[in-house]
Parts: sequence; C-alpha cells; structure tokens
Amino acid sequence: MAPAYVHPHFEPCVPPQLADAGAAHAPLVIVGAGPIGLAAAIDCAQHGLPVLLLDEDDTVSVGSRGLCYSQRSLEVLERLGAGEAVLRKGVTWNTGRVFHREREVYSFELLPQPGHEMPGMVNLQQYYLEQYLVDRARQLPGITLCWKNKVVGIESGEHGARLRVQGPQGDYTLLADWVVAADGARSPLRKMLGLDAEGKVFHDRFLIADVSMQAQFPAERWFWFDPPFHPGQSVLLHRQADEVWRIDFQLGAQADPEFERQPERVIPRIRAMLDHQGYRDVEFALEWVSVYTFQCRRMRSLRASRVLFAGDAAHQVSPFGARGANSGLQDVDNLAWKLALVMRGEAPERLLDSYDAERSAAADENIGNSTRATDFITPKTAAARRYREATLQLASRHAFAQALVNSGRLSTPTHLWSSPLNTPDREPFDCVLRPGSPLEDAPVECDGRADWLLRHTGGDFSLLLFTDRAESLRDSVAALRERVAAAPGLRIVVVAEQPGRLAGTQVLHDVQHLAAQRCDAQEGTAYLIRPDQHVAARWRRADGALVRAALARAAGH
Repeated sequence: MAPAYVHPHFEPCVPPQLADAGAAHAPLVIVGAGPIGLAAAIDCAQHGLPVLLLDEDDTVSVGSRGLCYSQRSLEVLERLGAGEAVLRKGVTWNTGRVFHREREVYSFELLPQPGHEMPGMVNLQQYYLEQYLVDRARQLPGITLCWKNKVVGIESGEHGARLRVQGPQGDYTLLADWVVAADGARSPLRKMLGLDAEGKVFHDRFLIADVSMQAQFPAERWFWFDPPFHPGQSVLLHRQADEVWRIDFQLGAQADPEFERQPERVIPRIRAMLDHQGYRDVEFALEWVSVYTFQCRRMRSLRASRVLFAGDAAHQVSPFGARGANSGLQDVDNLAWKLALVMRGEAPERLLDSYDAERSAAADENIGNSTRATDFITPKTAAARRYREATLQLASRHAFAQALVNSGRLSTPTHLWSSPLNTPDREPFDCVLRPGSPLEDAPVECDGRADWLLRHTGGDFSLLLFTDRAESLRDSVAALRERVAAAPGLRIVVVAEQPGRLAGTQVLHDVQHLAAQRCDAQEGTAYLIRPDQHVAARWRRADGALVRAALARAAGH
C-alpha cells in the first residue's frame, strides 16, 4: 500500500503590522487558505498587491475533497506557478465511461482537439493542491500567511472593513481596505454580514471514500447507473495520486450519515465493487470517509461593498461535473486583476461590479448544469425514473440518446459573451473566439524553442498581432506603441506564420498555424486579451485609437 499523506502543520503567527494597541491595517485581507483563498493570494501578489491571508487552521485539508481540475484550471494554475507540480503529481485523464447495470453505454473524450499544453483533466487530492499553493505563496514576498487566526466579526463600509480576529496571542482588530472572502460553503463572513445564498437544497446522501489499493483500473472516469454491486443507486470511480482511489456511492435520502460512514458499512460496499470487477484478491485500506448532501445555490451579489466573495463562499454546486473548485479558480482569475487595477488607482471601483456580473452569470450556468445532472442521477418521480431508464437503454445503440445521459456535464471555461467590458466586433469573423471567450492555446516557437501561446498572455493586457512575416508589422507596431503608450501594462505580441524577429517586440512562430486558425486570423488581425486570458476585442486591422478605447472599456472606464 502507498503511504498515507502526512499533513504538515504550519507555525501560527499574527500580522507583523499589529500594533501594541491591538489594531492593525492591511490594504488587502483574504480569509480562508483553501485552494481558492491561496490562489487569490498568489494572483494578487503577482499583480504587486500586499496580501494578508488569514486561516483558522494550521494545516491543509483532510481527504480528497476537490479532486478533478479541468484544462482551464490547469492553465490558471500554470500562470500562478503551481501548474507544473500539479501535473507532475496528479493523474491525467481524458476518457470517461458510463455504465448501466452490466453494460457500458458509451465513452467520451474530453480533449478531441490537439494543440493544447494542458490535458483535459487532472485528478489530485485537494491537500496536495493546497500544499503546492502554500509552497508557491511562500516564494512571494508580498504574501503574509497567518495560521490560527480566526475571524469572529466583520463590519463592512464604503471605505473598508473592520475585522475582529482571534489570534494565537489573543484577540485583535484588523482594518482592511478590501477583503476577499474565500472561507468555504458555510462562510462565517457571509453569515456575519447577514447575507445568504439562494437556490435548491438536495436531500440525497452520498458516501465518499478515499481507498488505497493496487487495483488496475485505468486512469479514467467511470460512472455506473444501477450497478449489480450497488443496485438501484449510482457509483463514481476516479483514480488519484499515490494509488488512492476516490469512490462515491449514492445512498438515498433516508440514509443515516453517522451509520453509513462506519467502516463495517463502507468496507462491504467497496468489496462488492471490487469482486464484481474481477479484483477479488485486491486488498485495500480506507484513508478517508465522508457522507454528504449538497446544494445548488449562490449569493444574490458576490460583492458586499468592500468584501468580495469567491469559490464556495459565493456559490455551491453538486460534485457531479467537477464544477466547484474549477469555478472558484475562475473566480480568482476574474477578480485579481480587477482588484489590482482598482487598488492601484488605474481603474474605477465600478470595475469590480463586473466581477459580480460575470461570475454570477458563470455561477448560474454551473448551477443549471449541476441541477440537471443531479435530477438525472437521482430521479424523484416515477416519470423521471422511466425517462432515465429509456434514455440509458437507447444510449448504447443511438448517439442522440448519449447526449441525453447526464452523469455530470464536466467543467468547461465560461464564455463571458454578455460582459459590459467587451468591445463588439466591427467586422465579421468566422470563429467562436468572439469577445468574452477564453483564448485557446496553440503550440508556438519563441526564439527557436518550443512554447505555448497562453504562456505569453495573462497577468497583463496583451495585444496579439497576426502576420505572415513579423518584419512586415514594424511600422504598425511602432505606431501602436506610440498611440497606446499611456495604457498601463499592455504587452504587444506578434504571432507570425514564419519565424522572424522584431526589435523590442515578442515574436511567436505559429508552427502549426493553429493560433491563426483558431482566431480566424488574416494579415494584420489583432486580438486584445484581458489579464485573465479572455478576449476583450478583435479587429481585422487595429489602430491606436481602437485599442485605447477597448482598453479603457475593459478596465471599466
């Protein structure tokens, strides 16, 4: 058996700026050192903001919890400096299989298109991700990690927030200009502010078990409807790092959680599954067991004056489809650059209203997908059960029915097509990467070395200029630089069909023509990319005035 993960314990401390009077000031406080709070701290620090991160615990999470990290989340983690560690330790998979009783109904592939640096999905226990993010945060001088500091009160006003904190050396008051609440689904901060999340509560219970074993299941997602080893319910199987397997058993709404999490109840369920799959001689050990119910709901607004909510604190979904942690990482990706512009005085405060607008729309999309998946997995009426049975029977023979089978629509990037930050197209384009879409990756060469397009965007605004030969854009680039010189943080990147150089400008060789193809690019086509790698504007040929106007709009001016 693989050795169990050994949890680190971090040294408790208090904010270094804490005065003798028992009060301190911090420009930005993040509450909660789970994956979302840690990612927010790193992203804000990479934008040059000083970050004070508070967490009431002194270690990482227990159990696998958030498990599946999608291609978009991996791209975000790479930009934050933790992607390589996650890929190295995690289990990569692209194939999912759906079974009905004894029969495989169909399989699917997550990444049908080539030319992406990141795989479709990586499985990794949440405690590993948190550990890697802590390691990364410690590398950044702008982050102060304060363990064993519990926020017990908060008041938010027009100019900041006052937090009451129980620290390892006693209580103190913290005055913050801005607060990011990443304190989980039960969010004490949300309750202290008298806010609530609205939506649907599901009463079905599910058992999660992390199981250490040497079974030779492939690195795929397997989902069973009504399997012989757990009749009338559903089962989900994922492989994780260290030969640990995540198994979810549907129990039904009437199950007693305390009773069902007992080893004498869990072990026979796992034994039955292994025996049915031909692994009668495989030994296993339980690492973590939990019984849960879930909700599909969100806050009415993700912003409460100077307090901004992210991740499960802002919205909750069912675990089917891996939309929880992945959605939270996209929250961070959306929020950090906007907060940095506002705190540096380079954008009006109303830019943060677009965080609420864009990520609330994303939450509604995730909740809709999650609710439909839950309704299919746990039908509540006889008619719903008959519909599911007929769909599963047809799906093994007809492709149209496969699209109706819903074992969880897996997390995909959110398209912000209705965002007020977008500049509408002036000319027609024949591709889906319209303003609001996340930019797709593509293989490139940089200075003769293999590279990827997304590694040259993100963090700041980027202007991609497409051309056959970089040298042909020399005058255009010079003119653009002159016209947009006052725009903060704009990076100009030339994407050329042929290798070449251009003084003072990054040139990427589009080695497979995929970047141009995915952007429907012609000679002189330009794409303005936001710091979170979403398209803000695009033109067949850009000039300085158009770029400046689009930059101003994307920054909330």
